[in-house]
Amino acid sequence: MRSSKPVILGGSPLLADEVPLTRPTLTVDEQMSAALGEILNSGSLTKGRHLAALEHRVSEFLGVGHAVAVSSCTSGLILALRCLGLRGEVVLPSFTFMATGHAAMWNGLTPVFADIDPETFGLDPERVDDEITDRTTALLAAHTFGAPCDVEALAKIAATRGIPLVLDAAPGFGGSYPDGSMIGTKGAVEVFSLSPTKPFTTGEGGLITTDDADLARELRIGREYGNKGDYDSAFIGMNARMPELSAALGLHSLPRLPEILDRRRRLADRYRTGLSDVDGIGFQHVHPAARSTYKDVCLTVHVPKFGVGRDTLVEALRAEKVATRTYYDPPLHLQTAYQASEARHGSLPHTEELARTAVTVPLYAHMSDQLVDRICDVIRRIHEHGEEITARKGLS
Repeated sequence: MRSSKPVILGGSPLLADEVPLTRPTLTVDEQMSAALGEILNSGSLTKGRHLAALEHRVSEFLGVGHAVAVSSCTSGLILALRCLGLRGEVVLPSFTFMATGHAAMWNGLTPVFADIDPETFGLDPERVDDEITDRTTALLAAHTFGAPCDVEALAKIAATRGIPLVLDAAPGFGGSYPDGSMIGTKGAVEVFSLSPTKPFTTGEGGLITTDDADLARELRIGREYGNKGDYDSAFIGMNARMPELSAALGLHSLPRLPEILDRRRRLADRYRTGLSDVDGIGFQHVHPAARSTYKDVCLTVHVPKFGVGRDTLVEALRAEKVATRTYYDPPLHLQTAYQASEARHGSLPHTEELARTAVTVPLYAHMSDQLVDRICDVIRRIHEHGEEITARKGLS
């Protein structure tokens, strides 16, 4: 029996309140309040003990030699590429957040976009190998939506070619690779975002992780304008310091992160189960031995089976008070800034198809199971009325 009509067709909403795409799961207790009060009363708002403690605890949590806290993932990527001394071309995905490519461009590097695996959404190692030339200076891969990329295959390519593997781990803090090691322990360097949309947040901020002590030392100089302390800048750095208030929030939140990530994984599994009977809805494949952070739950929409296209689904969900985001549309190679640059690419069919069909749906650790179930019900009834929606709106 067909369900009641969706709101886009004049039906009654299944949800009473707006559902945001994401919200940070935070707690404020006496310990947190005391830490913030101590910082404010001390007058030492940067480069204090909370920053040093956060870097130490992150290193222990991940099992990596060094963690360098910075102002954002973007500044961290820029510094990482700068401190590696790269010149030439960098092979990277086009299906990624713009900061990945921006970091290369800020360093005067030429982005070369390679296609992705259509199942995992990460860089396809075979396509990467096709794009490498004698001008290639590094591979820059990304852990899309918090799921680890095929780092083993990419690391082999990088080692064979004698170039570093840099990992944009923006959404990946707390995830793990198929071998059980934590995201943050591979490649020459990994860089995390700690912005409010991430499962582990410091409000704003980033982390660079590496086992290279010399690189970590240079990164710390780089985040201080390139100033070693004598006001004689060793190289062109930037102000990329993380404030003490942000570091305190990170210290407070880190012990709860495993619980938060477990909850996000259960909610993601609930979406998979709840939509398993809806034709035309697909999900990102995550290696069974790996652990994604599920910074996002990404659906793919296949029109012939689902009944309406991704953009119409977004419009219909908006009418139902459900927020969405169409990551990453347009992909980098189709964005104005990159079309006007020297960036180059070959055929990117999987990138372009995923950009047309992908949509992320609400996920945050304090969501209820019932809310996920209701969102699944909303998507199901849009599917069930797909033909009518298409006829009514003249859309596909």
